[in-house]
Amino acid sequence: MEEPRRPEIRLKVNSRRFGGGNIIHPVEVEQSSPTPFPAAVNQSQTPSPFREVKHFKKWLPWLIPTFVIADTVLFIITMYVNDCPKNSVSCIATFLKRLSFQPFKENPLLGPSSETLHKMGALDVSKVVDDHQGWRLITCIWLHGGLFHLLANMLSLLVIGIRLEQEFGFIRIGLLYVISGFGGSLLSALFLQSNISVGASGAVFGLLGAMLSELITNWTIYANKMSALLTLVIIIVINLAVGILPHVDNFAHLGGFFSGFLLGFVFLMRPQFGWVNQRYTPTYSRTGAKPKYKTYQRVLWLLSLILVVAGLIAGLVSLLRGVNLNDHCSWCHYMSCVPTSRWSCDTDPVSCMSVQTGNQYTLTCSDGGKNGTYLLDNPNQSMIRSLCSQLCR
Repeated sequence: MEEPRRPEIRLKVNSRRFGGGNIIHPVEVEQSSPTPFPAAVNQSQTPSPFREVKHFKKWLPWLIPTFVIADTVLFIITMYVNDCPKNSVSCIATFLKRLSFQPFKENPLLGPSSETLHKMGALDVSKVVDDHQGWRLITCIWLHGGLFHLLANMLSLLVIGIRLEQEFGFIRIGLLYVISGFGGSLLSALFLQSNISVGASGAVFGLLGAMLSELITNWTIYANKMSALLTLVIIIVINLAVGILPHVDNFAHLGGFFSGFLLGFVFLMRPQFGWVNQRYTPTYSRTGAKPKYKTYQRVLWLLSLILVVAGLIAGLVSLLRGVNLNDHCSWCHYMSCVPTSRWSCDTDPVSCMSVQTGNQYTLTCSDGGKNGTYLLDNPNQSMIRSLCSQLCR
């Protein structure tokens, strides 16, 4: 008697990243040649070719939008604490009253003062090392230096993060985001030790790095892989190149990117189609067991896990011991800012000497001798620091 043919289940993954048919969607399952089975076979044992494949299911994204809402709420709270009209001589968008922004010369990103960011949990290496405030390595991820900073990061997070969460779920993407942000904070703290740092950029770059490693480790299951790889690499290079501008913490970008790149091999590995096809084929007709993952996937998983764990531990130990990596790499500072005739990379904190005569205050910059005279009635220290920042930058 002729043996009935088994139904073939074909799984397709289309390489559709970055809109316009480029983002990678999980799979579409279709039946290519349906053939009726004899009555003797229990049809309940044969999974429907249209059922959702567990390993390629679509997730409902909610965590990334929650992160965006949380960052936005924290920015509003930061501006409320900042209270520019009370603590500064002049403000931008005064119709916002307590939520108005610091003067543009003090903060060109339209945001709070550095003093307020420090109070809210910005990354300050001296506080981490000397006062054991290691929590700043995490809290700084959720703060932003200004409205422009917040909008840029949140738009990038929505574009990249929602698509990844749809494909891999909230647990893996949530862990990847937070750990990448921590890795970015760690590298930033090891190089930039005289300034505070805030922003979700390191975590966002971690998601970009994870997209690259996900494409590499799941290389065999994608069509149009070279075009997807080229597009992704170009986007990454452009974003990293922006980091050489002044006042941009490119070390956080680099630390987050490499952390996310390694974590992508760990968290985002997909099973091979041969194994999935075998899994969803009737038991009686299976031929030749196929491995769930290819050997190169397992090797990359193990090496990446070792490297990311060892790197984070080594970085944290070095930071707590007060190591400054600039002492061991004289040229590394160029990775965060390249000086040109149009801008300077000097971002050291400014300070002033103040002389009071009645209600007249004369401020003199400690570094360059530039001075200014102001008429002030009972100014607080925040006002003096704001004027100093505007004068000396």
